[in-house]
Amino acid sequence: MSLNDITRQYIRENLNADVPTLALKKAPVGTDVSLALRQIEARQLLRKKVPSWSENEDLLFPAHLSIEQCSSEASAQYKAGLLQGQTFADLTGGLGIDTYFIARQFQQADYVERQAELCDLSMHNFEVLNANVKVWNETAEEYLAHCEPKDCIFIDPARRDEHGRKTVSIADCTPDVSTLQDELLQKAQKVMIKLSPMLDISKALEELHHVKEVHVVAVANECKELVFVLERGYQSEPQFVCVNLMTFQPEVCFTQEEERQCPSRLADSVLNYLYEPNPAVMKAGCFKMLTERFGVCKLHKNSNLYTSNQLITDFPGRIFEVVDWAPYNKKVNQTLLQGVEKASIAVRNFPLSVVELRKSLKIGDGDETYLFATTLKGEEKVIIRTKKAASSEAAHRVHK
Repeated sequence: MSLNDITRQYIRENLNADVPTLALKKAPVGTDVSLALRQIEARQLLRKKVPSWSENEDLLFPAHLSIEQCSSEASAQYKAGLLQGQTFADLTGGLGIDTYFIARQFQQADYVERQAELCDLSMHNFEVLNANVKVWNETAEEYLAHCEPKDCIFIDPARRDEHGRKTVSIADCTPDVSTLQDELLQKAQKVMIKLSPMLDISKALEELHHVKEVHVVAVANECKELVFVLERGYQSEPQFVCVNLMTFQPEVCFTQEEERQCPSRLADSVLNYLYEPNPAVMKAGCFKMLTERFGVCKLHKNSNLYTSNQLITDFPGRIFEVVDWAPYNKKVNQTLLQGVEKASIAVRNFPLSVVELRKSLKIGDGDETYLFATTLKGEEKVIIRTKKAASSEAAHRVHK
């Protein structure tokens, strides 16, 4: 499979075009139009997700679904940094993003994929990328039945059922790694499993054995992946690692026992700065530990908002400067919110939704004002008016 010169030029000239509109226009004679349109759409989708592949004119891409499901370049590189050895296999190869980046940590790598079209495309792409990866057109189960032992195995079960609907639970994914895990650990000392960010981590830990690490991976403030690293014979408590890639925020490592044993420091009132943990930290359930590690206090045991008098530049989340705050009552519009016509609103441990509160306050969406509706230690409902801390992002750069 390859692009002729006319098709290649057509793609190059229309990389930023609207694909449905482009499909209605006449293309130059000799253009493989269906292939070209698919490549243009794919490159537009991959521009932010996998920039190095999007810019490579010689790579070929499949239909939209595989693009949608693939890892980002940032998360693939992160996972690659967790594994190393001589031999590696990706049992659910897909577009090949994870395979390619992880394979660079190994002497020999196998890509396993049940869809023949994806195998053909990946074989072409690995050759273009000069990657030493062997392609196997098989299911994960078929491959495991005959493969030699590996140092590491990676698997990303398909999270859609036979009707194309998204699934979350381990048992509903294909393959079901909860039933396959013993065989995986027989074949490899270390097994990395990528699962849905919507999955209940505690439930997953009940179903998976020998879990050494749980990586909660956010990219640019959006939780994208749960990555479980299993190690043959490992019996201790897993280490949690929370990262927010494409930001300057530090990673947070802890165990669930550390979180359980940590006292929760509560603030008596709202102080000069307000902190909102990033999605990876929130998903992992690291709440009390933040008060100990970063010298902040929680506003309420259930609020998951934090405050401090001094600016904590390396807090793993968004940082706001408190302008003022007041009890939530009928007078709040004439006092705290006087002159505020638009604001970003968030509710944490508060009886109203964002929509209900916005209607109550008669405030539109947007502007540089950030309002947090929450509950304080003494159960008082309050509105906190803030603005982004001017030095927080610069401070993260310095810290990094």
